[in-house]
Amino acid sequence: MGYYDEKLSAERLRRVYEVATPRVRRYLEAEIEHVASFLKSGDAVLETGCGYGRALTRLADATGRAFGIDTSFASLIMATESLGGRVCLAQMNAAALGFDDGVFDLVACIQNGISAFKADRATLIREAVRVARPGGRVLFSSYAERFWDDRMEWFERQADEGLLGEIDYENTGDGVIVCRDGFRADTVGPGEFSALVASLGLECSVYEVDCSSLFCEIAVN
Repeated sequence: MGYYDEKLSAERLRRVYEVATPRVRRYLEAEIEHVASFLKSGDAVLETGCGYGRALTRLADATGRAFGIDTSFASLIMATESLGGRVCLAQMNAAALGFDDGVFDLVACIQNGISAFKADRATLIREAVRVARPGGRVLFSSYAERFWDDRMEWFERQADEGLLGEIDYENTGDGVIVCRDGFRADTVGPGEFSALVASLGLECSVYEVDCSSLFCEIAVN
């Protein structure tokens, strides 16, 4: 069990977004809008790490065929209660997806899930690409370097609310936020994204969205 299963799931996870500053809310909205821009009606989209369905509900609006997975059963129950039959949900590890090859038009792992999942990053990318159909897209996002101050303020608010442990400022910096209860949030930079994808024999585009997100986009052949 990880931090997001034990301490930041369901209602506590929702509170994380409720305490977000206006600038962070803009970042969150920009990520969803960017992912949704790839979708057309009828596309099958998978969100890994969907939580309680914050982004998934918007993706369902865009396509009508939205699937979400998460390791937190509590978050999935909350998503089921709010989204009903609009989406398909499953408790699943993003590093070992229980889907056939080539079934999704788009696979998205946003808001730094590639770091938050605490799984082998190359495996996360490989699995996402495996379940995407030829001609589809895979999107991973992390935080842009220039978003550090806003991200830090947001995490400080979470700590003040008791959602995270006390921030360990001595070991926090260079894109990494460390809390005294063992929580650690790092990032993936442009070079690491490119190297991870290249290690799998694939190509990607890495770019910023809204000066807050760093996206890695893979076109599946």
